[in-house]
Amino acid sequence: MTVPDVTLHEYGPVVSVPLCAEAGLALAGSGILQSATPDPRRQGHWMLRAGSRVGAVRTPGGPVVRIMPKTPVSRLFFLLGFSLDPARAWRDSREGSVDTGAYDDVVPALAHAVERQIDAALRRGVLQGYREVEESAPVVRGRLREAEQIRRHFGRTPPAEVTYDAYTGDTAENRILRAAAERLLRLPGVPGPVRRRLAHQRVRLADARSLIRGQQLPRWQPSRLNSRYQPALRLAEAVLRDTSPEHRPAGDEPLSMDGFLLDMNKLFEDFVTVALREAFREHGLTAYLQDAHHLDAAGHVRIRPDLVVRTGEGRTPLAVFDAKYKVEKSDGLHNADLYQALAYATVLGLREAHLVYAAGRRPEHFHEVRGTVAGQDGRAVRLYQHTLDLSQEPDQILSSLRNIAARPATAGPSPRS
Repeated sequence: MTVPDVTLHEYGPVVSVPLCAEAGLALAGSGILQSATPDPRRQGHWMLRAGSRVGAVRTPGGPVVRIMPKTPVSRLFFLLGFSLDPARAWRDSREGSVDTGAYDDVVPALAHAVERQIDAALRRGVLQGYREVEESAPVVRGRLREAEQIRRHFGRTPPAEVTYDAYTGDTAENRILRAAAERLLRLPGVPGPVRRRLAHQRVRLADARSLIRGQQLPRWQPSRLNSRYQPALRLAEAVLRDTSPEHRPAGDEPLSMDGFLLDMNKLFEDFVTVALREAFREHGLTAYLQDAHHLDAAGHVRIRPDLVVRTGEGRTPLAVFDAKYKVEKSDGLHNADLYQALAYATVLGLREAHLVYAAGRRPEHFHEVRGTVAGQDGRAVRLYQHTLDLSQEPDQILSSLRNIAARPATAGPSPRS
């Protein structure tokens, strides 16, 4: 019997769905959803509510759970593409977009985008490279491994224990692309035409060894030789670094659930901080992501602002930013966020701090903090709240972030005295 898929919406209402106990417990323990509890009114049903994660996952013994994003999929993948390759995307915002085809669901769009990127990378042939090979051979090739020859064969030949450099398609770049294709082929909801194209790309990459699940990704270095691979590699690594959610009942082995999920909180934070870093770079300023500090003099309480901007030499703090994937409240306030921003400004000795929200009624406003008037101008500490409209076109979104960066960049340092 085929179990129908369950469709939820990001931060949408609670939905009561029929689920077996195993699938319900797996969802409840995985952290995928904001909440998953048995429905007290309907036996065999669970009440599910999605949070910030979007995508699809196949539950053990249960249905495929799809979580639809509030942001249009094409815009979501623009944010992802820009975060992965800002230097290329900043020159032309259209290049930051990832080709998602006509799909409006996360997993089909992702599979299509990765397959198209792999196809573009392989259009001029599979990248070849040198790899050191150690093997037993009937003839001497390369260098003889004398210690191994004596240990294994007591000095007799053949076979000979040799090492040599082989020119092969088994490179780190090809292994990553093959692993991404194989990962996507296991995901639920990949359309048939895309699945067939992914299988074809896997065949083209057959010379590359498969990665062992859970193994660290092979390292590669950007170069002129692999420049045509780089967009595909960055997107493939994003696929592979997303870990499959797991549920571990007490005393049991974890139950793995195949799927792909994007955390919109992290995606928004990555996009905003990377885009602001690039905007400040245009002003000759250096921005540090997740810049760690301590709130207390003893150094016990750590704080980590999303972005701290410093003057060119990197010594003097200029501005501090925190990204919040939430909608501005009707009164414009998020009290806990304002307290956090004030703590950042206090520790860094700044006259202002900035919060960037995913949506709101006003593009910018600020609050002046009582009891903080200082300096020659007698101005209080200001806590700015900015909003981004993610429904806008990519170049408009980037323009908004440039405007947010422009004021502190042109005003110069304003330390509290």
